[in-house]
Amino acid sequence: MLETVLRVGVLGEDDTVEDSPKNLKIPSRKPSIVCENCLYSLEGDGLVRAFHIMDPTGVLDTHLIFHEKQGSIVPQPLIYSSDDTESASSDRINALLGRWEGHSVTKRSGVYGATLAEADTVVVLKMDGNGQLVQDTISTKSGTSTTTTVNWTGSADNNLLQFDGGYEMTLLPGGMYMGYPSDISKCVAQLDSFHLEVCWMESPGRRQRLVRTYDSAGLAVSSTYFLETKV
Repeated sequence: MLETVLRVGVLGEDDTVEDSPKNLKIPSRKPSIVCENCLYSLEGDGLVRAFHIMDPTGVLDTHLIFHEKQGSIVPQPLIYSSDDTESASSDRINALLGRWEGHSVTKRSGVYGATLAEADTVVVLKMDGNGQLVQDTISTKSGTSTTTTVNWTGSADNNLLQFDGGYEMTLLPGGMYMGYPSDISKCVAQLDSFHLEVCWMESPGRRQRLVRTYDSAGLAVSSTYFLETKV
């Protein structure tokens, strides 16, 4: 089902030296999708590079995050564990809840016309009394009254947000999350596009997001950058 997006080659060889950590997790040797997103700090000379690595069946294999700062050591290393305390998970979710307003710039790839489009955006994420997540995304194309609204509902399980329709977000330390389809092969089978996302909330109430959209053949369609403030 993913024949058109399978990549030829080896992402990484097994590390067999004696100093290798036991049970070292090596990403898939033949990944279907490898997506790198890079966001530069708004407050200094640092950056974040985030990699989505999907296995040959289209399911998430590995997240990689590199938090880098020019000429110095990053003061707070990113340490993530699936066994994080409930308090840590709750803090990450609460930081995302509320109303976010901002602006987006979308650049479409050359095969689709190499165009630029801008929009004003509003994202509202709420959690009701039953723990259900509700997210409304409103986008108004710049210079027009054309508005698009997308509604998602889902649930939270520690650091994993799962939305109806098969989209997931993994909450990470440092104000970051990475979003991805739970199964890209279903998108391909249904001839649907899909997107991969990274978000960096470098300081409370301000965040950057970068969304890469792919068509059903695995070709990059567009990249959209969001700069948003919590209001």
